[in-house]
Amino acid sequence: MTPAGTSRPTFWKGILEPVSRVRPFRNIGTEHGPFVAAYIDDFAIVDFVDLKNVPKGAARQSLFAVAGAILALQDAGLEKEEFAAANAAVVTGSSLMDFGGIISTMDSVTNRGARGAQARTVFTANCSGTQEAINQALGSHARSLGLQSACCSGLDAIGYAADLVARGDVDMAICGGTEAPLHRCPMIELRQAGLTPLNTEMSERVARPFDLWRTTGVVSEGAVMFVLEPEESPRPGYSYISGYAFANDEGEQLCSGIILAAKQALAAANLRPAQVEAINAWGPGHRLIDQAEYDSLLRVFHSDLAHIPAGSIKGAVGSALGAAPAMQVAAAALGQRFGKLPPTVNWRQSDPACPLNLTADFRAIDHDITLISSHGLGGVNSCMVLERC
Repeated sequence: MTPAGTSRPTFWKGILEPVSRVRPFRNIGTEHGPFVAAYIDDFAIVDFVDLKNVPKGAARQSLFAVAGAILALQDAGLEKEEFAAANAAVVTGSSLMDFGGIISTMDSVTNRGARGAQARTVFTANCSGTQEAINQALGSHARSLGLQSACCSGLDAIGYAADLVARGDVDMAICGGTEAPLHRCPMIELRQAGLTPLNTEMSERVARPFDLWRTTGVVSEGAVMFVLEPEESPRPGYSYISGYAFANDEGEQLCSGIILAAKQALAAANLRPAQVEAINAWGPGHRLIDQAEYDSLLRVFHSDLAHIPAGSIKGAVGSALGAAPAMQVAAAALGQRFGKLPPTVNWRQSDPACPLNLTADFRAIDHDITLISSHGLGGVNSCMVLERC
């Protein structure tokens, strides 16, 4: 469920196009100033599941995850009943609570007093509401967990679920990241913090990962969900999660935790940095974060970094906060399946301070090993290694 496509085939087709989905976003109201975002048009949960099978008042990010979970099961060739009968888990990651629901109940109380309070917000606004919604929609009672580690949440959820499957704690897991932050809060605050643009000028070009003229990132929404199973599954997989790790930044050194996270993820996969064939970088298009990520990757790969094909999908779909790294995993897994690397949309002028091996067009490259990196506010970082099945 992404601005580039709302199914596996349409996402893959969309993410290979050298097109940015960033546009002016006017749903917040002009009284709060201009906003840009990458967003999903015409989403309706009834296109995926009967309304009676989802919690009343479920958050938009929970509904995204429900739709993603249903599509993931279909793509895996699994019936809902098979998942419901399995020893399974649901693990999701989100950076934020449901600010849409929180703002709605606050406005209602302001206008009507205490009687305007929406009691269901207590249950639907927190991150655990997402797993509940998935279980209800699938008719399952899977063990559930919600992770909230800033923008790394989606990758951490996948990594945690992979560990559950690897240890034999569960036979399969639905996991991924979901986010729907396009509300006046946190959008006003993100704009004030310089983490999303101040105006709508050339909105389709404003998200420019690693480009010399980049300024800041662009916020988006969406969800990507996966089915994880053990190696002995009779169903063919896209990729094998062979390494995952997380680490915090050292002091004030932005993105420095990527160094340890990448090294530990590669060590878990029994791989040397020189064996990595592609890098799916965090690259939000923020001037400082992009360069800091490059500096950290350089300390992992050294001179080899210049020869490893790399890219960021943020120019195409913006940054969906906790869902963003799950979108990266989807792009990386499909890239391994079909032997292609998505373009770094809007990358035109190489920055001498972060000269990754980038291109603004997709590349047809047969590859087996991909490193995915992510970074979040609070100095959190996570990395994952995917190997083609």
